[in-house]
Amino acid sequence: MELFTLQLLVLLFLLPFFLYIFFRQDQPRKPTAYGLKPYPILGYLPQFIKNRHRFLEWTTEILLASPTRTMVFRSLGQASGVITANPANVEHMLKINFKNYPKGERSLALFEDFFGRGIFNSDGEHWKQQRKVASHEFNTKSLRNFVVDAVQFEIQHRLLPLLNKAEEREEIVEMQDVLERFGFDNICKVAFDADPASLTEEGFAGTSSDFMRAFGETQYLIGWRLLDALNVTWRIKKLLNIGSEQRIKEGISIVHNYALDIIRSRKERPLDRKSDLLSRFASYEDHSEELLRDNVINFLVAGRETTSSALTWFFWIVSTRPDVEKKIVEEIRTVREMNSNSSEMFSFDELREMHYLHAAISETMRLYPPVPIDRQSCKKDDTLPDGTFVGKGWFVTYNAYAMGRSKEIWGENCEEYKPERWLENGVFRPENPFRYPVFHAGPRMCLGKEMAYIQMKSIAACLLERFQLSVVGKKSAPEHEFSLSLKMKGGLPTQIGKREEKY
Repeated sequence: MELFTLQLLVLLFLLPFFLYIFFRQDQPRKPTAYGLKPYPILGYLPQFIKNRHRFLEWTTEILLASPTRTMVFRSLGQASGVITANPANVEHMLKINFKNYPKGERSLALFEDFFGRGIFNSDGEHWKQQRKVASHEFNTKSLRNFVVDAVQFEIQHRLLPLLNKAEEREEIVEMQDVLERFGFDNICKVAFDADPASLTEEGFAGTSSDFMRAFGETQYLIGWRLLDALNVTWRIKKLLNIGSEQRIKEGISIVHNYALDIIRSRKERPLDRKSDLLSRFASYEDHSEELLRDNVINFLVAGRETTSSALTWFFWIVSTRPDVEKKIVEEIRTVREMNSNSSEMFSFDELREMHYLHAAISETMRLYPPVPIDRQSCKKDDTLPDGTFVGKGWFVTYNAYAMGRSKEIWGENCEEYKPERWLENGVFRPENPFRYPVFHAGPRMCLGKEMAYIQMKSIAACLLERFQLSVVGKKSAPEHEFSLSLKMKGGLPTQIGKREEKY
C-alpha cells in the first residue's frame, strides 16, 4: 500500500517535468549558480530526489562550490529555505538575530510526536523556562560529580570487563553498538538514576533491549521525515497509519511507556536534588509528568547517540593513524605518572590535563559532527550577512558537516585529520562556536558539552591505555547513515588486543 501510494504521488508530480523535457529537448538550459538547474514548476525536486540518499555530500558539494557558502532551496512540494556553511550567517541566525530564528511550527511538528515539547523541541517562553532550569542544574558541581561517578562506574564495571572478555576469547566486537549501549546506560543513570545494565548479558536480553531497538528505529525513521521529497508524504502515511509512520507510531508507544514507567518508578524513591536530572527537574512545581517524560526522551536522544557517534568515528580514525594513537597513549601515561595515579579510572582534573586527547576528539567531530545539520525557521523576512534573502516561514539550516570541510574556515588542509590545529604550545585552544557549531551555538548552545567531553575522554583514555583496537575492514572512509545523528553504516567491527607496556 505504501509503495503504491508513493509511486502514484511521484508519477503525478513528475508528469509536468517529463512533458517539459519532451517538448523542450532542443532548448539548451543554462545551469544556475552552484551547478543546479531549476526546472519549471518542479524547481530542484528532481535533483533532490536523485541525491536524497547522499544529502550531506550533495549539499556539501554545492555549498563549498558557492562563493557565499550558501544555497537557496525551492521546489515543488518542498518548503522554501536556505542551507548555509557560512560562519557569519550561522552567528546571525543563532545569536545576533536569534529571536527571528526559532525552531518554528513546521520543524516542531516534524518531531513533536516523539520529542513532545521538551527542551530541544520548544520555542518562546516555554523554551526559556526549561532552558533556565536546565542551565542552572547543568552548571552545578554536584551534577558534574554525579556524571563523573556514573561514567567511571560504567567503564570500570561494565565496559572494561566486556572488552577483557572479548580479548580473551579473541572475539570481534561491534564497537558502535557497544558505545551506544554504554551511552544508553550512562544517560539513564544521569537522567533518572536508573540502571538498564544493557552492557551486561542480562540487561541486554531484558526489557531495555526492546526499548533501545524501538528508540533507535523510531529516531532513524523520524530523521527521514526531513528528507520527504514532497514534504507531505509522511503526513499522508501518518494519517493512514501505514508504512514507516505505522512503525514510528508503534515505536513511540514503546518509548513513551518505558519513559513513563521509569519516571513513576523513580518517584517512588526519595528525589535527591543533588543526583539525577529527573530529581532536579521534578523539584520545580510546573513540571508535569508529561513534560518530564518529554525532557527524559530529549536527554536520552542527546546522550545515547551523539557521544557514541563521535567515539565510533574517533576509534576508526585512530586505528588508521598510528602516529596519533602513539601521542594519545603517551599523554595518558604521562598524566597518570605525574599524578601518581594507580587506580583504573581518571579524575576530572586528570582528564582536563589531556589536551592532545581533547584535540583529537574535537578534530574527529570537525570532520564527523554527531549532529551534522540543524534546522531553524525564519519568523520575519530577513537578509543574511552574505546578502542572501530569507523569506518569512522559510527553513534555515546550517550544515556543520560542510563547515568542517571548508578551506575558508580551516585552511587548505581542511580535509586532513590534524589534532595539532587545536593546540597552542601544547594547550587546547577552543574554536569560535560559529565556525565550529558541533555543540550548536548562541542561546541554544548544548548544555551537556562538558558532560559529553567527560564521557568521551574517559572512555578513550581507559580503552587506549589498555587495548589495541584493530578495526576489521573499513580501511577507507566508511559510509554514514543519515539520521538525527551521524552513525557509521554497518557499525565498527573491532578486534580487541592487549596493549604492550611500552609503546
